Amino acid sequence: MKVSKETSVGFFVVIGFICLGYLTVKLGNIGLFNRNEYCVFATFKTVSGLKVGAEVTIAGVQVGRVKSIELDKKYPQAVVKLSIFSSVSITDMAIASIKTSGLIGEKFISISPGGGKIIDNNSEIVDTESAIDIEELVSKYIFQKV
Repeated sequence: MKVSKETSVGFFVVIGFICLGYLTVKLGNIGLFNRNEYCVFATFKTVSGLKVGAEVTIAGVQVGRVKSIELDKKYPQAVVKLSIFSSVSITDMAIASIKTSGLIGEKFISISPGGGKIIDNNSEIVDTESAIDIEELVSKYIFQKV
């Protein structure tokens, strides 16, 4: 059986589109291939530079993503909703910190595990550390208010 050139080219084009679609879903963090996840909340004084979709890590290993960032209606604080993989347990003594990858890289949330009981879906991480504002530190240094 002989396959024509048009058929083989069409086959490779279809395979190429399938690969492109897969990469788009994986790199775009689209939840098409959902894992079982649960949500926790963390409140920060400032989330300067943190974006929806940013990584959530424990010991440098990705354990989830930032699902949403909203302003608290009662207090001038940011409430961050984190989507955590169900295979990962977080305790009520954990600390959520906003960190930067590299000197001027992307912001992400690092969770330092602690003792205590494991928190459930829609619970809150009470202990948080906001992002360090580099611009504020530089301006304090320039104007010698350190």
